[in-house]
Order: sequence, then structure tokens, then C-alpha cells
Amino acid sequence: MKVLSVDDDIAMTELTAMLLQTHGFHVLTANFARDAINIVREKQPHAVILDLMMPDMDGRQVCKTIREFSNVPIIILSALNDPETVASALDSGADDYLVKPVPSDVLAAHLNRLIKRTGKLSMSPEKIANSWIPASASMPTTPIKSV
Repeated sequence: MKVLSVDDDIAMTELTAMLLQTHGFHVLTANFARDAINIVREKQPHAVILDLMMPDMDGRQVCKTIREFSNVPIIILSALNDPETVASALDSGADDYLVKPVPSDVLAAHLNRLIKRTGKLSMSPEKIANSWIPASASMPTTPIKSV
């Protein structure tokens, strides 16, 4: 499955790509909204993972722009978790909203569910447990156990 990961933080898109590849996804990356929109047009990924805080365009506007020409499933993956932001993102065309940090197993499950539901593809990716998509690329990718 071809997935586009969009985040202004290069380390974050690289980390997300690495973790999702362990689940069997082929991951394209973009660090600018305009690049992401062009990739969706040209490469037609099966799903998009999108951060809201982009330097050149708000993620909600990216959703609206993509919705003008595509029904590709879009998951917002953001550190923002206030109800108004979540509702606004969903109203802008996002199909799902996850708050960082999130386990990579959970992100992969959401991607698979959306892709299957929309009829884009049906596949059971390999799973690697205990890897997380952190709130920032400088955080660990495994949960810290409290003693």
C-alpha cells in the first residue's frame, strides 16, 4: 500500500516512513503542503497522513484542496488535541484524526481500516509491536515503562 506522510518536520516524516515500512507500507513523504497536493495528484497514494501545522498552508486547507480532486483517505496526525481543532479538521475533509504520540500499530490499523472501507486496497500488513509515532522526532519510539 502506498501512503503519503506529510509533516513539516523532516525527521518526523522519515521516522513515520521507517515505522510504517515495518508494517508493509510503501511510504512517500512531503514536507510542504504544495508538494503533498502535487504528490496526491501525480502518485495517487492509497492514503494520506497529514500534520496540521505546515509552514506554507494549514493542514485543514490541504484537506479541502485535496477533496477538490480526490477521495483519498486522509488521517490527521497532530499534536493538537483540542475539540475545536479536531472537529474543524474533520469538517475540512479528513477521514480520521489521531493525536501524537500514537503507537505505529494503531496508525497502521487506522490506515488499513480506512483503505479497506474506501475500497482502495485490501491487504494485511506485517506488524511490529511496541513502536510508536512520537509527538516529535526527538522522542523515543517505544513507551517508557513506569516503575
